[in-house]
Amino acid sequence: TKNMVPGESVYGEKRVSVENEGDKVEYRVWNPFRSKLGAGILGGLDSIWMKPGSKVLYLGAASGTTVSHVSDIVGPEGVVYAVEFSHRSGRDLVNMAKKRPNIVPIIEDARHPAKYRMIVGMVDCVFADVAQPDQARIVAINSHYFLKNEGHFVISIKANCIDSTVPAEAVFAREVKKLQEENFKPSEQLTLEPYERDHAIVVGGYRMPKKK
Repeated sequence: TKNMVPGESVYGEKRVSVENEGDKVEYRVWNPFRSKLGAGILGGLDSIWMKPGSKVLYLGAASGTTVSHVSDIVGPEGVVYAVEFSHRSGRDLVNMAKKRPNIVPIIEDARHPAKYRMIVGMVDCVFADVAQPDQARIVAINSHYFLKNEGHFVISIKANCIDSTVPAEAVFAREVKKLQEENFKPSEQLTLEPYERDHAIVVGGYRMPKKK
């Protein structure tokens, strides 16, 4: 992704400079083994629904490795609201956000979006990687608050976090059904092999207009 803070790596990733009509543009290498979203893009997702100027609510930001790439993508006109409950990861996230003004770090539990509703505006896309058994519900209540109608969601599902007693496919199917019950309309789903085992990414729209 095009580096928003040229000359700086966030997590030790490589940087590559490209000359473009006399201007140097610096890009940061996105490692799919360290990022579910990066793995999904390399796996062939049609769209992640994030582009320059997008507003993204990112649930499960951890120390912000993937968040930094989303920050590069949405650029100075966009915003990433990055929610992370763990204070230890949150420290790294807050430090990174000091250099990237389009990241708003929120150290709160994503199960209680009312706590940060004064900070977060309406968003175009909700991304979630919270690895909790009630992840579908967490995404639903956050979307209810912050995701605009006809906005989009991108969710990373870790099968054994939800139920380790049944095959991963069954878990994915059950989670998709839960999402459908909450006004989400999944449009694509893919597994993250060879980058992650028993993970899937599901992408789709929220409160989409009824087909006439």
